[in-house]
Amino acid sequence: MGIAADIALIVVGGLVGGLIAQRLRQPLVVGYILVGVLLGPNTGGIAISDIHEIELLAEIGVALLLFALGLEFSLKELQPVRRIAFVGTPLQILLTILLGVGIGQGLGWTTTASVWFGSMIALSSTMVVLKTLASQGRLGTLSSRVMIGMLIVQDLAVIPMMIILPLLDSPEAGLPALAWAGVRAALFLAGMVYVGTRVIPWIMAAVARWNSRELFLLAVTALGLGIGLVSYLFGLSFAFGAFVAGLVLSESDYAHQALSDIIPLRDLFGLLFFTSVGMLLDPGFLVENLGLVLAVMIVVALGKMAIFGALTWGFGYGNVAPLAVAMGLFQIGEFSFVLARNGLRGGFIDQQLYALIITTAVVTMVLTPLVAGQTDRLYALRKRWFKHEPLRTINLPAGGLQDHVVIAGGGRVGSAVAQVLRRIGWPFVVIELDGRRVEALKQDTMPIIYGDASQQVVLEAAQVDRARLVLVTVPAAITVQATVAEVRRLNPTVHIVARAEGLEHLRALHAMGVYEVVQPEFEAGLEMTRQTLLHLDIPPIEIQRFTDAVRDEMYAPLFQVHSDYQELARLRSAARLLEMEWLPIPEGSPWAGKSLRELDVRRQTGVSVVAVLREGQLITNPGGSFRLLAGDAAAVIGNSEDVAKVQAMAQPAEEAG
Repeated sequence: MGIAADIALIVVGGLVGGLIAQRLRQPLVVGYILVGVLLGPNTGGIAISDIHEIELLAEIGVALLLFALGLEFSLKELQPVRRIAFVGTPLQILLTILLGVGIGQGLGWTTTASVWFGSMIALSSTMVVLKTLASQGRLGTLSSRVMIGMLIVQDLAVIPMMIILPLLDSPEAGLPALAWAGVRAALFLAGMVYVGTRVIPWIMAAVARWNSRELFLLAVTALGLGIGLVSYLFGLSFAFGAFVAGLVLSESDYAHQALSDIIPLRDLFGLLFFTSVGMLLDPGFLVENLGLVLAVMIVVALGKMAIFGALTWGFGYGNVAPLAVAMGLFQIGEFSFVLARNGLRGGFIDQQLYALIITTAVVTMVLTPLVAGQTDRLYALRKRWFKHEPLRTINLPAGGLQDHVVIAGGGRVGSAVAQVLRRIGWPFVVIELDGRRVEALKQDTMPIIYGDASQQVVLEAAQVDRARLVLVTVPAAITVQATVAEVRRLNPTVHIVARAEGLEHLRALHAMGVYEVVQPEFEAGLEMTRQTLLHLDIPPIEIQRFTDAVRDEMYAPLFQVHSDYQELARLRSAARLLEMEWLPIPEGSPWAGKSLRELDVRRQTGVSVVAVLREGQLITNPGGSFRLLAGDAAAVIGNSEDVAKVQAMAQPAEEAG
């Protein structure tokens, strides 16, 4: 069956590898790559018949990944990292090339081969890093945007590298080609600005009007891959063109739907990419040259970590960012395979060096999720060793904090709570690790600490030992539990309100002694259910009885040990059964000119008149002798059925009839 059988084999193998990786609590990427090793031509077992065809399909996976990345990240979000991306990345590439030249000279390679090797190790893997960030829940953090900005510039640098490297012996001959490549890139970007502002919005609007999900998906995919093809025809990277297409589409009204539709397709083709990477690994070469591979891998990894960490710190990024960037970008990237093939084909590197770079690249890719996952642990160690490191604090009161609220997470939920606390004048401080959110909160003059709320030094800066309440609003379950554990250690008696992802997370927090838990998705679903039943004319009493039963079941672990929580829930439910309405008293109303005692509304209907608005003046709790006048507005409170009766009673006779 040819390529069809190969794809079926990869998908089935990918499922098995993914299940094993998930069972071992490892990223799925690791399972995919190992399956590729087993299905490759070098293991002697079941093998793919045409690796080259799979590699070509895998390029679509890279393009779709960068297309989705462009949809998620707008240019505005990359603004804070533009300096390190456009200035720091060229420095990183140059320093890493020098590192590679040093390694090559130490191993006795020629200068040309050493420069090629340095160029290949200078590139990191966009595909692996993005999948790792997504699986670890780090997309959107400041360090992730630094990584993405640097990766984008690295991918752009592949084009001049492919022009310059073959001309190392006669560099002057490569200048015209490099200049022409720059002109082509400028023309492509200028064309994309026009197409993105004029043509693409018109196309997407026309497709959306057909209201066809299938046609919309086809249009989105065609835009991403089609613009990637145009980019390739301009002499640029196919994947880079897809990324630009995603950036352009991200500014439209259809970005969210486009992203949700493209993700399954992206993940499927991404599986082809990672298995194709595994197929490049020759276990025989690895075993025969294990010492050399390990030595080169360790020197390259540590060298790149030092370069990335130093540059990140040098460009003004503190706290966890230098460590996260260093441990995230140490690997050798997929575009190194392209350079390696060109070098081998042109005779600039030999088969031994080609096998070494491929093997080292695959091994570092496999190790990336494992190494990057240790960032938090190493950062915690560094905090214990270097407690004198200053934290970035903004707008904190000069006299310190006392009896305040600590808000761990400055996203939409945390910001909303902070606005209310500021309005009522209660002291608070927000802890936030995302630089973009920190800047937004700073502009809003909020008291902020830039850092990770799960770290002791950050919580000490927030003076959690003197706090009245701690709110943990971040969505990631691991971060919530780590923060709660550290807060409990520093202040065992403080009250904590935490956000839970689901029932299992709620129970885990309960086991940690947190009894005030909010489950946003559950509450939103319950409210939508209530609104649905109201529109179906189900009696409010029945609706409330049903929602109370569901809520009691969901929060049963809290009710069992925290009676105040159950009482609060009951009060909230009772409040929903009461409705307050403003009833206008028009001319001719039977209520006009009568006192509340004469109307006797409360005894007849159970509804109470709690306020009256007269000529702009609010009169609260009017007594029985209070007389209503035409033009008044009476505030009445009761259940919906009784309020409806009172509304009819207050209308003039002709309207009521």
